[in-house]
Order: sequence, then structure tokens, then C-alpha cells
Amino acid sequence: MELMTVDVILPCLDEADALPRVIGRLPEGYRAIVVDNGSTDGSADVARAHGATVVTEPVKGFGSACAAGVAAATAEYVAFCDADASMDPAELPALVARVADGRTDLALGRRVPTTRGAWALHARFANRVLAVLMRRATGYRLRDLGPMRVMRRADLVALDLQDRRSGYPLEMVLAAHAAGWRVDESDIGYAQRVGDSKVTGTLRGTVNAVRDMSRLLREYGREARPRVVAPGPVRDVAGSTSEGARL
Repeated sequence: MELMTVDVILPCLDEADALPRVIGRLPEGYRAIVVDNGSTDGSADVARAHGATVVTEPVKGFGSACAAGVAAATAEYVAFCDADASMDPAELPALVARVADGRTDLALGRRVPTTRGAWALHARFANRVLAVLMRRATGYRLRDLGPMRVMRRADLVALDLQDRRSGYPLEMVLAAHAAGWRVDESDIGYAQRVGDSKVTGTLRGTVNAVRDMSRLLREYGREARPRVVAPGPVRDVAGSTSEGARL
């Protein structure tokens, strides 16, 4: 079987303690692109020491870091994963396979907590509400706005995403819907992160993220962007939970 090359974008803000574990779990052929978004703990040096390509993005914001990573990527397939060790990069090949074999255009990882306290209650509730609103806007029956995701780089660039804050993951799904993409969602493990969360780990961060995403949903509803095809329900793959599963 031919070895596949995938660029894995890891937005990073003070993740020096977690990066060795994350980069070390990448499968063969998966290249880490660590986007340093203002770290003060030496994250960039740690990433380089473990073989990652490091991109410096001075403009703060999750979307800014993601966009910088996409600009630096060269592989046909790109993946996104948090740099905090809450997700196992070894689960990426299953998502990549679904895109590569034509089953879907955007493969998402639906987070399933593996440890008590891995997903803060306020963050899980916010995710549930946003998922419901997203279903209403797109028809995609998603249950998570999870950060682990895979698609073809050329397709992602063509979406021309503009959000540079917390709304980037949601804008990707909304733009994918407008472009008629197929979307696929399946379970991945979600563990206690290493260190403190900069977004949903705090109530303030969660509120800011919800504000950004709510704005995008309102704009999407007003713009009524053209739909190329009417998307069907998101397909569960083997091992996924049922429609009634918790976010």
C-alpha cells in the first residue's frame, strides 16, 4: 500500500508540555505543521526539536493560526488537530481514508470523552446548542463542532474562509454546505487536555466562541448563499454512536 502524505495543522498557544506527545503520535507520512500563535513557553523550540515545521502567526486568533497552517501546507490532504493532547493523532488515518476513497469531502471527528472531566460542562452545553443551530442552517445532522477534521487542501483553499477568530471551524462547515460538500462524522476519543484551555476551558472563552459562531450563523442565514446540491444527513460510519447520542 502506497504511503500517504498528510499535513497536520496544529494551532498552538503555549503547548510546550503537550507537543512531544502529540507529534510523537503522528502516523508515518503525517507531517506536523505547528502554528505558533504567540507562545511564551518555548512551544516553537519544542516543536522543532521533535521534527515539526513551525509557522509563526503574530495575529492572534484560532482562525488566524489555521489559515497560516493551510498556507504552509503542501500535501494533497490536510488535517486539523488540537495541540493539547486531548485527541490522539493516531486516529487521523480513519478520517483521511474516508476522504481519499471518495466517501466524503469533509471528515469530522465527533468527540467522545474518555476520562471524567475531559469536556467541561459549559463547553459541552455550548457545543450542543451550536450543533442544533447548525443543523437548522444546513441540514447536516452534526452533533459536534470538533477540531479534528480532514479534507483535500485544494478544496479547502477554494472555500476562501475569512474568519480569523473562534468561528473558523463553523465557517468551514457552512462554506462546505454552500459548496455542496458531503460531510461525514464519526467518533474519536477525547481526553483531559494537557495544561489550561485558551478557548472553551473557561466560561469567558466559551462565551466568546459562542458569540463568534452565532454571528456567522446569522450572516449565513441572511446571505442565503447558493446551494450546489442539497446535502443528505451526515452518515455514521462503523463504530459511531446513534442519532440520540450525547454531544
